[in-house]
Amino acid sequence: MSKTLLIKNAAIVVTMNDSRDEIKNGAIYIRDNIIEQVGNSADLPQSADEIIDASHHVVLPGLINTHHHMYQSLTRAIPAAQNGELFSWLTNLYPIWAGLTPEMIKVSTLTAMAELMLSGCTTSSDHLYIYPNKTRLDDSLEAAQQIGMRFHGARGAMSVGQSKGGLPPDRVVEEEKDILRDTQRLIETYHDAGRHAMQRIVVAPCSPFSVSRDLMREAADMARSYKVSLHTHLAENLNDIAYSREKFNMTPAEYAEDCGWVGHDVWHAHCVQLDDHGINLFARTGTGIAHCPCSNMRLASGIAPIRKMLDAGVPVGLGVDGCASNDSGHMMGEVRQAMLLQRVGFGPDAMTARQALEIATLGGARVLNHDDIGALKPGMSADLVLFDTRQIGFAGALHDPVAALVFCTPPKVAWSIINGRVVVREGHLASVDLGVVIERHNALSLELAQAQAAR
Repeated sequence: MSKTLLIKNAAIVVTMNDSRDEIKNGAIYIRDNIIEQVGNSADLPQSADEIIDASHHVVLPGLINTHHHMYQSLTRAIPAAQNGELFSWLTNLYPIWAGLTPEMIKVSTLTAMAELMLSGCTTSSDHLYIYPNKTRLDDSLEAAQQIGMRFHGARGAMSVGQSKGGLPPDRVVEEEKDILRDTQRLIETYHDAGRHAMQRIVVAPCSPFSVSRDLMREAADMARSYKVSLHTHLAENLNDIAYSREKFNMTPAEYAEDCGWVGHDVWHAHCVQLDDHGINLFARTGTGIAHCPCSNMRLASGIAPIRKMLDAGVPVGLGVDGCASNDSGHMMGEVRQAMLLQRVGFGPDAMTARQALEIATLGGARVLNHDDIGALKPGMSADLVLFDTRQIGFAGALHDPVAALVFCTPPKVAWSIINGRVVVREGHLASVDLGVVIERHNALSLELAQAQAAR
């Protein structure tokens, strides 16, 4: 038996469809996990198995997070890493992360996903690139299934430790043959290439300064043989550029092209310091970028030229990045910062509120190679979020409630629906007991930090 869900009487439905329609007194009719109808409330069916009265609410496509390190929620605001740039920040945290356990991965993933979901995110990628103590990407995948998030699990990897000129300590790197073997196992076990897929696997060596050129090339070959996406970090800050020039005698973009890491099936995190040649290369090849404004500010990496990238035709999505380099996982907060940071760098008209929302929805879908999320229209996956405009943060801003979502204090969702399932109901997470998760997460966080301090 199919199940129907009707969201009706919305103050406004932001469709992100081809004509960017915004429907006052809007409604959405869902059957199982697919949107069947979108329109005015008076024109849609009046009955369903479940009805949500969305009066005073703005309805959006679910936001899409294209870059994260969820395990890092265990190491937020670590004193030694509060004031460093990327390389010193990593150097302070690698020894702590060496103590991660399978339970820590699962609980931290649940915690990070809960925070994302309460902020309007319905789809997330996670780049897990460190695997000590028998941890596996499977731990993250299990958490995503439990909480109900649409998920791209990125099998990260580090293979070049300090003894070989890399940044990470030798004890947290893996043998490349083991990396490739496990990546193949994950793709064959978990990857779903179909429309409306809830789970996909991504091939994701960590960065040019933590893996070899051979692994980059072999990873690209494997991904394309299985038709899965590729993801890594690139051109994050000036030290990143200097490393690439010294080690490879290339810019990061030139190195990516040399290794086969450009194309519509590839997206790179950050690209703060991508030069004009790199921007044109990415635009020409359809190579995507995960823009992480809060992390870029936190680590003083710079201001990514997103306006220039968009004007050139580069696919751009948003990412909250790691919980230890952002210390937050609030997607609507990231949307706000994306808009504000472009204005700081490039002028008050560099990005509008609606353009920032479009990056977080349609842009993220394009970067992740999805044609079934990012917009509210018939045939799309039923991923949508509702924000209540009666919150104090919106007082006086209802002249334009859509823009208010971005200009005003970042709100939490009132309702979230993922794949047709209500996962946040009246502001409360419905799929896990959040209090229990947070309590266990805090205990594990303390255990992880104390274990490092005792070494």
